[in-house]
Amino acid sequence: MVAPPSASLRSVRNLRVPGPRKEYVADRGVRNPYWARLLPLLAALACVTRLPSLRWPLWNPDEGYLAVQARMLAHGGELYTTVVDRKPPLVPWLYAGTFALFGDGSLLPLKVLAAAAQLLTAVLLVSLARRRWGDGAGRTAGVLYLLISIGLNPEDAQAAAFEVFMLPCTAAAMWCADRRRWGAAGAAVACAFLAKQTGGAVLLPVAWLLWRDGAPRRDAGRLAAGLGGPVLAAALLTTPTGFVFWTVTGSGAYASFTGSELHVLGRGLVNAAVLAAACAGIVAPVLRVLRIARTGAAELWLWLASSVAAVLLGFHFFGHYYLQLMPPLALLGVAALQILPRERTVRAIVVSGCGCAVFLAWGLLAPRPELAHAARLAETVRARTAPDDRVLFWGMHPEAYWLADRAPASRFLTAGLLTNYSGGRNGPQVGEKYAVEGAWPVFREELRSHPPAVVVDDSRGKPFAPERVPSLRRILAVGYEPVARTEGAVVYVRVPRVVP
Repeated sequence: MVAPPSASLRSVRNLRVPGPRKEYVADRGVRNPYWARLLPLLAALACVTRLPSLRWPLWNPDEGYLAVQARMLAHGGELYTTVVDRKPPLVPWLYAGTFALFGDGSLLPLKVLAAAAQLLTAVLLVSLARRRWGDGAGRTAGVLYLLISIGLNPEDAQAAAFEVFMLPCTAAAMWCADRRRWGAAGAAVACAFLAKQTGGAVLLPVAWLLWRDGAPRRDAGRLAAGLGGPVLAAALLTTPTGFVFWTVTGSGAYASFTGSELHVLGRGLVNAAVLAAACAGIVAPVLRVLRIARTGAAELWLWLASSVAAVLLGFHFFGHYYLQLMPPLALLGVAALQILPRERTVRAIVVSGCGCAVFLAWGLLAPRPELAHAARLAETVRARTAPDDRVLFWGMHPEAYWLADRAPASRFLTAGLLTNYSGGRNGPQVGEKYAVEGAWPVFREELRSHPPAVVVDDSRGKPFAPERVPSLRRILAVGYEPVARTEGAVVYVRVPRVVP
């Protein structure tokens, strides 16, 4: 005969993660030094966790792409016309504005802004957690988030790129929705989308909060207006057709899963394992609470679920995609710690701190062979060209243009836009016919009108090598001759046409 469960066991099973309070009530008669004490701590922690970003001029090709775009915009380029990428305009504009203020020779101001973006995200998470579970939970949320915020390959976590600037927008959307500020919540969702398309996934938990609140139609209208206004403005400030094509409709082949299934799945599993290791301090409490208690805070689970869907979208699983999971994971960790003994909170912070130290060491000590390679190519090109010459780097490292301080010969800054190659995609869907629609006629015209003084074939045996790209092969055969090799890259110089 099985004995009935004890009263203590029944009470544990009936536990529920505390949900949001109706109102956060502060003692207005007493000055509360909460933020005055917490903000310096969070600011110091944000600076420490971003220290590795200062070690290198840039961390990944996304930073290089944005830096080159910003220079092109400064010299009269137009976004989605003569300056193109499969991304919304907010971060390119941020780079362009920063370069206008501080010059375009260093990304240091952008690295400072990235640290500020992570600090702002942490502050918003503090406010969300404090409103739900009190002062201690708020402090825990901010500290835990910053500790896990660098828990990926440093190339992904330390770059001042799209996801880092998207995160405070997603957190702001949840913060505004939590306070029933629906117009502001919609605007924050729009800003998240305009930083990177997948940032719009935060609309799902925001909409759920609107529905749960039983808000009238006018509040739904405020949310829609807040969302639509900035997006419409961005489209009108660029070009509506170009905006829609480059941010929504023009990436069908890029988002395909065909051709590199094992490679892509392997990368996804590795990055998931790295993130799980970084979040080891909070994963255990969350799993324990899921096992022994009924969970509340459905909007946090929806936030995580929508972020997971955003990571899966496109089937590439790059490490920086996983940054979007960190804010909801931090809040769910804090939610779980609320029903566990206090020592579990201390343990979670200690474990997360140890993980943070490992990732800091990784970022400060790991070599960057691809950056060194790009720098050597840039030096070679700089020695063979004049400052006003145009050049073409046929590869996947647009940072070479920025390092060489030479203008690109084309609006297409990587071979990926012209062949659909991206992040190791080595299957059948790589080649001219898989390029962005209409790209090759434009590319050929650009090279005919303004022939580059130097072409660098940096394919190094990858599927987009010139021998597998007939149009480029013909261009090189007719007008260029190889003059040097640098670590597998071939440098071509233009041959003047002889007129009989």
